[in-house]
Amino acid sequence: MAELVYPPVIGAVRTMFKAADLRLDVQGTEHVPERGGAVLVSNHIGYLDFVFCGLAARPAKRLVRFMAKESVFRHKVSGPLMRAMKHIPVDRSAGLDAYKHALSALRSGEIVGVFPEATISTSFTLKSFKSGAARLAQEAGVPLLPMALWGTQRLWTKGRKRNLGRSHIPVAIRVGAPVEADPDEPAEKVTERLRARVQELLEAAQRAYPVRPKGPDDTWWVPAHLGGTAPTPAQVAALEGV
Repeated sequence: MAELVYPPVIGAVRTMFKAADLRLDVQGTEHVPERGGAVLVSNHIGYLDFVFCGLAARPAKRLVRFMAKESVFRHKVSGPLMRAMKHIPVDRSAGLDAYKHALSALRSGEIVGVFPEATISTSFTLKSFKSGAARLAQEAGVPLLPMALWGTQRLWTKGRKRNLGRSHIPVAIRVGAPVEADPDEPAEKVTERLRARVQELLEAAQRAYPVRPKGPDDTWWVPAHLGGTAPTPAQVAALEGV
């Protein structure tokens, strides 16, 4: 079936990013399979992360079907677009339906995008990973595709105003080699390997990032362990009552 909505949306996004003069640094796109199913897994630091993950798959001419909160599909603007682009709604009170939907998409050769931290990390460090991505890959017999983003939190993240004007903000995207999901290996072990790989990619993206804070008021987007003023994971956990 022809994709009537997804490609034009991508074109509109590229135009928007060009107008904002975003500096995209994308590496590792050769790891995105040109055909067949895969579970794309990324860290989650901003509201636009799914857009950048999707752009990284375009050199392979792939469209990613992202798993997203069901509430996004109820919105009068985003809802019709999300459904037309065949993204997958996740109702946390009925998670099995979303799992089955994603599994069917993988088995039909689609790439399914998952953020295994479940929510945006406001410390901008990796949170613990849910094992659902690994279980999906194991059951569908497809690889896990690790990815890391850096800089997207400066555009729009939880608790901060959007910065979508002509900002010249660099965004680093790193795609790693596929991680095999052996069905005989416990999903928790696969998840540990996957998280370690995403951590490596994230650190590589941070090292290569060409911008440093401009002053004391511009350190909010840098993790505490790198000298910034973002809350530590422990502080975030205390605030969220984890």
